[in-house]
Amino acid sequence: MQVTVIGAGLAGSECAWQLAQRGIDVILREMKPEKRTPAHVTNDFAELCCSNSLRSNQLENAVGLLKEEMRRLGSLILECADATRVEAGGALAVDREGFARMVTEKVRSHPRIVVVPGEVTEIPEGEVVIASGPLTSDAFAEKLQALLGEDTSLHFFDAAAPLVSAESVDMDKAWFGSRYDRGADDYVNCPMNREEYDAFWEALTKAEEAEVHGFEDGMVFEGCMPVEVMARRGHDTLLYGPLKARGLDDPRTGRWPYAVVQLRRDNSDGTVYNLVGFQTHLRFPEQRRVFSMIPALHDAEFLRYGVMHRNTFLNSPQLLDRYYRLRKEPRIAFAGQMTGVEGYVESSASGFLVGVELARRLQGKAPIDFPQETAIGALGLYISNQSVTAFQPMNINFGIIPPLDHRVKGKRNKNAEISQRSLAIIDAIREEVLA
Repeated sequence: MQVTVIGAGLAGSECAWQLAQRGIDVILREMKPEKRTPAHVTNDFAELCCSNSLRSNQLENAVGLLKEEMRRLGSLILECADATRVEAGGALAVDREGFARMVTEKVRSHPRIVVVPGEVTEIPEGEVVIASGPLTSDAFAEKLQALLGEDTSLHFFDAAAPLVSAESVDMDKAWFGSRYDRGADDYVNCPMNREEYDAFWEALTKAEEAEVHGFEDGMVFEGCMPVEVMARRGHDTLLYGPLKARGLDDPRTGRWPYAVVQLRRDNSDGTVYNLVGFQTHLRFPEQRRVFSMIPALHDAEFLRYGVMHRNTFLNSPQLLDRYYRLRKEPRIAFAGQMTGVEGYVESSASGFLVGVELARRLQGKAPIDFPQETAIGALGLYISNQSVTAFQPMNINFGIIPPLDHRVKGKRNKNAEISQRSLAIIDAIREEVLA
């Protein structure tokens, strides 16, 4: 029994690992190092492009629940993320390079996985998992379009935030701390007063954008919107988004500043920081000019500027079933962001489910019912819901998980109880899943 997995991103690496762990031979096709997408810079698998954060680790948050489900079920991605974690308060952030390197080493060293480099331009025969990602090459995208038919592939634009060196941040104008003092002091907070913010906002709204073929504001996915697009939506939009000061007490005044730009550690050494929420497609000189208007970043050394790139996803409700299999040709499955699950963790979860279920099918076992009460199951049911008329990529959230059958006072308490219900289900099926 053999499966071809196309793409060694988070979803493809997770899928290949789950198949191999269950005794299935895997041919893992990855076009790096022969060819890279505009967003990738290394030859490692599971490269993180947009952020080093896998978001909240708390069970009152749906992505925290999803991560805990995957931990309990033997996820490769979560094992490597936990092993390369850097402090980020209640979030799970990783050393970007260390994480990708560890995933790569584990996948390459597995005796049942053979890595074949080079771009894939044809859909292979036999059992196939397509996890080529939202930056699928044009040649392969054409083959997918021919397979899927017209008007079945959609697209949007994604953006990555700049990185700055820690030593270039003016700590006389910033401080370490976390929101509401939750967790360690893992963020560098860069405050602005009203006058500074007004000047920054005006410059940001008028800054020159890089040329992006076909770009329109309306095509930007809300979950990863460029900061300049947010700014153009109104003077206060950023104040309720990435520059929100609520819960951040400036130790010099004891008060919340008018606006705060947060920097999050991007590597384990703490030498590189990410501008949180500052995904952008401004021209590089404009990024330096405008972002240096943030007082603590007046002499910032930009180690990487923000970039904008095309992301492609499928009209999955009309194409895929709850196990991410192509309805009209079940030997072909998809995994990752191209299915419409948005986010690193969600992509990994889709690869996990595809790997588990494909292995079971090849071994003559019945599929495991991950119910909608679990985060893993809810994602699969969301992307395959044929009643959805205007499908958009979505992060995991409690809105797609059934509510409790009783009232619980307080949103956090309610979400925590939903998570406990889900984890009880996961624990009950754990042995079957790992078999």
